[in-house]
Amino acid sequence: MKFDTPATQNPIDQLKVVGQGLDRIDGPLKTTGKAPYAYEHHDTVPDAAVGYVLGAAIAKGRIGAMDIEAARRAPGVLAVVTAQNAGKLGKGKMNTATLLGGPDIQHYHQAIALVVADTLEQARAASRLIRVQYERAAGAFDLAAAKRGADNAGKKGRDHAGGNAGKPDRVGDFERAYVAAAVKIDHTYRTPDHSHAMMEPHASTAVWEGDALTLWTSNQMIDWGRSDVAKTLGVPKEKVRLVSPYIGGGFGGKLFVRADAVLAALGARAARRPVKVALPRPLIANNTTHRPATIQRVRIGATRDGKITAIAHESWSGDLPGGKPEEAVQQTRLLYAGANRLTVQHLMELDLPEGNAMRAPGEAPGMMALEIAMDEMAEALGLDPVEFRVRNDTQVDPAAPERPFSQRRFIECLRTGAQRFGWAERSARPGARREGRWLVGMGMAAAFRNNLVTDSAARVRLDAAGQVIVETDMTDIGTGSYTIIAQTAAEMLGVPLAKVIVRLGDSDFPVSAGSGGQWGANSATAGVYAACQKLRTVVLERLGFAAEGAVFAEGSVTDADGRKALLRQAAADGELVAEDVLEFGGLDKTFQQSTFGAHFVEVGVDAYTGETRVRRMLAVCASGRILNPKTARSQVIGAMTMGIGSALMEELAIDQRAGFFVNHDLASYEVPVHADIPWQEVIFLDETDPASSPMKAKGVGELGLCGVGAAIANAIHHATGVRVRDYPVTLDKLLAGLPQPPVAGRFPPAASP
Repeated sequence: MKFDTPATQNPIDQLKVVGQGLDRIDGPLKTTGKAPYAYEHHDTVPDAAVGYVLGAAIAKGRIGAMDIEAARRAPGVLAVVTAQNAGKLGKGKMNTATLLGGPDIQHYHQAIALVVADTLEQARAASRLIRVQYERAAGAFDLAAAKRGADNAGKKGRDHAGGNAGKPDRVGDFERAYVAAAVKIDHTYRTPDHSHAMMEPHASTAVWEGDALTLWTSNQMIDWGRSDVAKTLGVPKEKVRLVSPYIGGGFGGKLFVRADAVLAALGARAARRPVKVALPRPLIANNTTHRPATIQRVRIGATRDGKITAIAHESWSGDLPGGKPEEAVQQTRLLYAGANRLTVQHLMELDLPEGNAMRAPGEAPGMMALEIAMDEMAEALGLDPVEFRVRNDTQVDPAAPERPFSQRRFIECLRTGAQRFGWAERSARPGARREGRWLVGMGMAAAFRNNLVTDSAARVRLDAAGQVIVETDMTDIGTGSYTIIAQTAAEMLGVPLAKVIVRLGDSDFPVSAGSGGQWGANSATAGVYAACQKLRTVVLERLGFAAEGAVFAEGSVTDADGRKALLRQAAADGELVAEDVLEFGGLDKTFQQSTFGAHFVEVGVDAYTGETRVRRMLAVCASGRILNPKTARSQVIGAMTMGIGSALMEELAIDQRAGFFVNHDLASYEVPVHADIPWQEVIFLDETDPASSPMKAKGVGELGLCGVGAAIANAIHHATGVRVRDYPVTLDKLLAGLPQPPVAGRFPPAASP
């Protein structure tokens, strides 16, 4: 099915099942521990051996020699796999790093060997017996130092503008307009490296049957992963099957095949036995992908009445050779009006682990800078931060005024949030509100994330019992894919939700969008919509009913003449099957499709210690039809919580001598917990976007993160008068600027924040 005209009335618009806040149908399996994750297919693969990954102990250089003989002779060891004995390996197109290193080493903890043994303890003990002689080389591990070196040499690194290397993206004449602006700011902001901290580690179980591989793995994008495994191992794609029915969190870290999958397959082939591999927590930080640090310069010029005339956003980030920049400037091209614009991304080559997608890549760190800058500009103008943003709204793409936004309810998000949060009670003067030892402030920021869509297919079956079975390789990373796909099929075919069985995460199923980039829900359900439309036609033909005026409801089909039959009667002589793909046309060229929102935060900052407590959070989202408000709300509050981590605590500390992330476990890499967030609220505007998909939906999970960090930083500034432009906003960055205690040497009682 081709989608190239805005969606009109269709069965989804009934909203009998779609749009309802229903419980997740996979919930009972998750809460009772019956949902098998990648490492837990014990019944299917009862005799699996265990692989343990040895990571490189240097960040840059070569392996001069490696002695594996003692490890091979250790008790229980079945095989030791290295680059020297693994055979020729290709490189998947999705990976910058080589998944099995040697002799060259690209980064610290790059996998250099896999020990396979009967038990984990035996494999881990044997890995300690491997003797490696390294030839260490000097590496680049410091983004700021790399930027200084490039600046001193008169270079900017590799420039990227909209994915095209070589020159900035320009609209109008920024430099001239900026010089002429009545009010202007020019500030630099920094975000650190961030690590994924999903509950389920990267894990895989591999089984060979002849020359065919089955890989149970924790992967968000089944078809991408299947292609990369095949290319890396040098086997035909049709000989590889990936299975990933349940994923314990991904956030972008499992978009791509990682070392666990490739090494499990190599280990199983070498040991001639099924093998399972899970990466230890330190290797999740140093072996897999992370969100790279950024240095961002934002310049804004405006008239005295608050209209932006010039805006520039430059970002520097690092990655391995052949990598890509963190696209932190993309939202600045679209979010606010302004005739004269400059955006550019600079990529510095670093010898740190691979930088890649982490929830809301690009916009998440980009908004952390842009939305503080907007707050600072509002302060310079003497304007309320909400009003300043309202004055600079635009209904068209600033770089292409002939292309309107398909839906843009940004101002409504701002106004709704301000009213709900009590923004009118906020004093314009920072540091004006104090409760005992707590300085209290309110901050806000815009939320923005582009709407992405990807062609998606599904297969739908109807059996003689009236059950509907949906099959697609879409994944569920804990976001509710099972439920919204079941809701879509139930709505389209007029059956109760209990009559729908959903099967996901298997490369034997039709190729879907996969989970990532905020595109999964909208795209995957659109594919199910297409397959159900095709099945409706098959059902009507089998029953001899005309398509015009036919109604599918309550397990029955009624035609325009009033004839009625049970849906299951159509499959009485055999199961009916329909498969289709929803192919997206060029509507994204006709309309700029984006999602919008507003984040509001209240914080308390201890006037004596600088400790920050988040008191209240509100997100208002305009992101198309919300397919399931309950699961969508969970996504947004999870994203808001992640934003607290980015703002206040998350930072990978780099050992500049050895080139690795030091705080590489859940004990030392701090993330927010339930006790950190006492009150969160989410408001979804009632919106449909006919230009987005037949579902009239968009993504929402990543929108819930974009802008949160800046809203918290802005609230801290409002509470204390201290402006921190270097994330995370930790107490050491606040202490020197905090107002003096009212009575020297006396501490009031520590009241609740």
